[in-house]
Amino acid sequence: MKPNRPELKAELLKQAETNIEQFLDWLEQTDAPTLTQIEDAVLHFRQEVGRAAAETAIQAQEAATVTPGPRCSNCGREMRTKAQKTKRVTSRVGDLGMKRRHYYCPHCRQGLFPPR
Repeated sequence: MKPNRPELKAELLKQAETNIEQFLDWLEQTDAPTLTQIEDAVLHFRQEVGRAAAETAIQAQEAATVTPGPRCSNCGREMRTKAQKTKRVTSRVGDLGMKRRHYYCPHCRQGLFPPR
């Protein structure tokens, strides 16, 4: 089920708070950082916040359910839903986790992750 706005906001705030704490920890542990060190820390912080926001947005999308299941490319029989698996993909904002349905043909023993 697709999460609602308050649930998404709570998740984003939780992730932002974690990133803020990490940044503040770095700031407390780094004596007299140079401008370059500060810039690097801020850029890392920005990347982590962006990655978390993108991952939250991806997970908020309702997965397209293929009904009936896709056909096996080998034998042509309908494949069954086996599970939902998380796949890591590299994007412009960093590595993201995407949950996708995994289909399986018990006859041919082939699996399939159809695109979203």
